[in-house]
Amino acid sequence: MLVNGRWSADWQPVQATDEAGGFVRQVSGFRHWVTPDGGAGPTGDAGFKAEAGRYHLYVALICPWASRTLIARRLKGLQEIVSVSVVDPVLTDEGWRFGDDRGADRDPLQGATYMHQLYTHADPVYTGRATVPVLWDKRTDTIVSNESADILRMFDTGFGDLATDEIRLVPEDLRARIDALNDEIYPLLNNGVYRAGFATTQGAYEEAFRDVFGMLDRLEARLDAGGPFLFGDRLTETDIRLFVTLVRFDAAYFGLFKCNLRRIADYRALSTYLARILTVPGIAETVNLDHIKRGYYSIRALNPACIVPLGPELPWSNGLGSVVV
Repeated sequence: MLVNGRWSADWQPVQATDEAGGFVRQVSGFRHWVTPDGGAGPTGDAGFKAEAGRYHLYVALICPWASRTLIARRLKGLQEIVSVSVVDPVLTDEGWRFGDDRGADRDPLQGATYMHQLYTHADPVYTGRATVPVLWDKRTDTIVSNESADILRMFDTGFGDLATDEIRLVPEDLRARIDALNDEIYPLLNNGVYRAGFATTQGAYEEAFRDVFGMLDRLEARLDAGGPFLFGDRLTETDIRLFVTLVRFDAAYFGLFKCNLRRIADYRALSTYLARILTVPGIAETVNLDHIKRGYYSIRALNPACIVPLGPELPWSNGLGSVVV
């Protein structure tokens, strides 16, 4: 991680632990907002007006937080408005790296080798982890946001008429219910798999494990009783948040993160739901199983030899080895 703008040690997956040995995720350090008129958003400073070609999104295709912003960009028709760069899937001792890996890019803006160099370009004394996604402002030459939840909302409404109005990810009549379900799914499932995988005590692991499968069981029942999406016939932000975890579960979390009670393939409604979302135009093109598997299995703390498994067979995975951003 970075300490006062200097890279201090080899990259490690565990950022911090609580008193019980549970995994604690870092709070995002850049929280500005793009808005249609450049006014201030819920956090941060004003001055980031929605403009075509002004903003650039940095993502890792292995990362669910980055992938959900990539999906929102596609669904909102922002491909020609916000440009994208993809980092290498394999994590290095200095974190995310740009390069020539298949499906990855070099940094077109600063010529950076590592993501952490962009952080210190934006803040020379930055302390913290250099995470993705990052939304970059080419005009002011700095980071707008590295908080994926905020970037999701920006892509939904912050770009105004530059984005399509054919879909609204957080419609006003569902906002309170979306926020409430997000607040359930995130700690128990989205972050729950990481709490299980990076737990440093048996007790912390078992608590996270039970949270993960308790949430999956409830979601299975919800979709079995309703659907086709979490809020009926409308695809929303919550579906994106759930999808990015489900699509990685059997390939990575089940084995590497020891979330091995059941696969998503063992859930009838969740399997059907996952396959359904992959048919939504633009979403399958953001999924790269090659990056996902090679990326997760490059985490030496969990897989010292970095051997990537050949399986599992996934019935919905045909054509997901490459990505078009």
